[in-house]
Amino acid sequence: MKDTRRNRTVLGALLAVALVMITVDYRGGDDSPLRGLRGVGAAVFGPVERASASVVRPVGNTFDAITDAPDQRRRAERLERENQRLREQVRAQRLDASRAGQLQRLLGTAGIGGYKIVAAQVISSGQGFEDTVTLDVGSRSGVRRDMTVMSAEGLVGRIVRVGPATATVLLATDVTSTVGARLEDSKEIGVVQGRGRRGLGNGGTTPLRLQLLDATAPMRVGQRLVTLGSQGESPYVPGVPIGSVQSIDQSVGGLTRTAYIRPFVKFSGLDVVAVVVAPPKSDPREALLPKPPPSPKASPRPTRSPSPGTRPSNPEG
Repeated sequence: MKDTRRNRTVLGALLAVALVMITVDYRGGDDSPLRGLRGVGAAVFGPVERASASVVRPVGNTFDAITDAPDQRRRAERLERENQRLREQVRAQRLDASRAGQLQRLLGTAGIGGYKIVAAQVISSGQGFEDTVTLDVGSRSGVRRDMTVMSAEGLVGRIVRVGPATATVLLATDVTSTVGARLEDSKEIGVVQGRGRRGLGNGGTTPLRLQLLDATAPMRVGQRLVTLGSQGESPYVPGVPIGSVQSIDQSVGGLTRTAYIRPFVKFSGLDVVAVVVAPPKSDPREALLPKPPPSPKASPRPTRSPSPGTRPSNPEG
């Protein structure tokens, strides 16, 4: 259609009429004189509007879904990160509670033995041929080479390498580890040697071997032993529990006697340990060994009371 002056005049007149009708209808409300005309318009244009909406709405919803997808994905990722953070907090709280218990037992053991210790945590295990672990303390904490490392249960090993903030422990299970030991009760002394990962026997429960210096000395299964202590208390301080005798080599004719030891420490589950930075003033000997359970007392034998009417015997007649 050509853009002429007449056309513009007609369009302006129509717009003016529409504005007047809208104003009259709005002011009239339910009593508007144009109410009938409004109903006719709804009847005529309503189906067209619904048909248009049925076509346009799916397209709009699809467009909204496409445009909102990145936001939804970011929201899901944010919720997943929040859930992971909460799970890690719960796990850390459980670990802290467990480590607090270990540290409390460790401090109690060190106090009984008279050891001055620096608490540490195992942060990694050795990957080479040696049985080693790495601790999160070093020279800045007063740790030096050839210091004893223990847990609340007993001997762990000795320090072999030290850095400013970390230290390496050679475990008592290593094949190069040698520890002087003393048996309880008999006080017989010997040498405990590690058997290494390849030397585990009896289902992996005896990674230590004891050789008594006296081949004729008495020894029994279940007998426990502690560290004898090194000269100058380095690398091993005295009195640290090592383990108990699990089996005894019955070979005769040798210069020494051999037994296999089940350690008190679970080396595969090391977590909180202590480095002994100062030895005790006196040898605690067997003070750190747990007290054996009391033996059950024999109950007194019940006496049989005489039946009614029976006259007790009189030994004097």
